[in-house]
Amino acid sequence: MSGTEEIKVEELFQKLETENRAAGYFFNPDTGFTKDLLRGLLKNEERYGYMSCPCRLAAGKRSEDLDIICPCDYRDPDINEFGACYCGLYVSKKASRGEQKIVSIPERRTKMKEEAKEIKPSNVKDLSYPVWRCRVCGYLCARDEAPDVCPVCKVTKDRFERFM
Repeated sequence: MSGTEEIKVEELFQKLETENRAAGYFFNPDTGFTKDLLRGLLKNEERYGYMSCPCRLAAGKRSEDLDIICPCDYRDPDINEFGACYCGLYVSKKASRGEQKIVSIPERRTKMKEEAKEIKPSNVKDLSYPVWRCRVCGYLCARDEAPDVCPVCKVTKDRFERFM
C-alpha cells in the first residue's frame, strides 16, 4: 500500500479505537492483523461505497449486505459466545488482555437470516408509535421513524428494522 493508504488505515484505526473503547468494544490485540482487516474494510468501502466485512463475500448491493456492514449484525453474539467476532477484528475484553484464547468462529449469517424470517410480528395493539430495533446493538426506540444514527453503536438508519 502507498503512504497515503497507510495513513488512511492509521486514521481509521485511531478513530475506531477511540470510539470502541468508549462503547466497551475492543480490537484484536494483534495490531498487524487488525490493520490488515481495516485495509480490507477500506478496500470494500472503495469498491461498494460501504465497509462490508472483509471476511465475507459481499453482494455489492447495500440492501443485501446490511447485515455484514461493519460492525456486522453478528459481532455481539460472536463475542459473547466465542470471545471474538467472525473475522476477529473485535474481541472480548478478556481476549484483548490475552486472558482468553481467540478461536475459530463458525459462520452464523445463514442461520440467523433464516431465523429472522421465522419471527412473526407481535400482535401488540394500540401503540402510539412503531418500535424500531437496531440490528447491530439491539437499541429500541418508539417513534415514527428510526433515528438517522443509532445513539449507541452509531450505525446508520438503514440498519434498523421495525420491531413492533
